[in-house]
Amino acid sequence: MMVPMSSEQLDFTVTGPVVEWRGPAPFYFLEVPVEDSDDVKEAARGQEYWGQVAVRVRIRDVDFTTALFPKDGRYLVPLKVVVRRAAGIELGDVLTASMGLVRRT
Repeated sequence: MMVPMSSEQLDFTVTGPVVEWRGPAPFYFLEVPVEDSDDVKEAARGQEYWGQVAVRVRIRDVDFTTALFPKDGRYLVPLKVVVRRAAGIELGDVLTASMGLVRRT
């Protein structure tokens, strides 16, 4: 379940599985539960860009910025190779991530 960490910063904590999407090359994502995705979508209203939402993320001891991808009524957090290696993330892991919206100016 998503829990706002600070109403001023609109930070959230989400938990979900690491999934793979196969295209020309495999991509790995943290799958954000539908209910949590709805909360992010509401908080990011007006901040989306082509459906994507810019966020800063912390998984384990690794901080990075990315954009959430909308897919099938939920968001996916892209997990680059450098992030997966640094945090020791494997396909199928269930991760908890802290996320904060990056406000467009």
